Amino acid sequence: MALISCKDVSLGYEGSTVLENVNFDINKGDYICIVGENGSGKSTLVKGLLKLKAPLSGKITFGDDLKANEIGYLPQQNATQKDFPASVFEVVLSGRLNKMKFRPFYNSADKKDAMEKIKLMGIEDLVNQSFQELSGGQQQRVLLARALCATKKLLLLDEPASGLDPIVTNDLCTLIKDINKNYGITIVMVSHDIHTTARYSSHILHLGKRQLFFGKTDDYLNSDLGKKFTACVHTLHHHHG
Repeated sequence: MALISCKDVSLGYEGSTVLENVNFDINKGDYICIVGENGSGKSTLVKGLLKLKAPLSGKITFGDDLKANEIGYLPQQNATQKDFPASVFEVVLSGRLNKMKFRPFYNSADKKDAMEKIKLMGIEDLVNQSFQELSGGQQQRVLLARALCATKKLLLLDEPASGLDPIVTNDLCTLIKDINKNYGITIVMVSHDIHTTARYSSHILHLGKRQLFFGKTDDYLNSDLGKKFTACVHTLHHHHG
């Protein structure tokens, strides 16, 4: 049974479809990258997978007892996040909120889990620092630790490397691959960096207001669409230096 299965899914807003004809399965252990131009429906699909947006038609079903609030979610970086007036430990700990149900306070298991994830991300030296004083790469590690406190099964990352320099991006991607490999956590990542993506992912989902491709990364890179997209992204990067 797939963790998440999309069957003939269309998503959008009242009276206007943003994305249609989506059919793919996310299986345990997959590392799926979602690519496409701006406005191709990537963010809309993310909202659908998180059950923040119901499909206009078709079905998104969850298997393996997965619940929407048990997806570790790393949203796009934005101003509000950067100004989080909390310590690294508090931010990571807040990932446990979905497990608390009706407990009013964090217990020792929550705190232990938060510390484990902090160590896993290699940020124990930052534990008492204020989140807003960290560099972009450090903030992403903190948010990744927080997302790992929320899930045992699936991480959904929306352009986690956006705005980070290439070295930090590479570190982050290696870290995410390790989580995928060593902890069996399924990764679904929206990415605009197809070259880094292709190195780490097992599958590519290419959107363009509908599903243009879904399959293994190698098959994608050998397809006409994949060749065209990687070449065109390459030229873009080249010009913008």
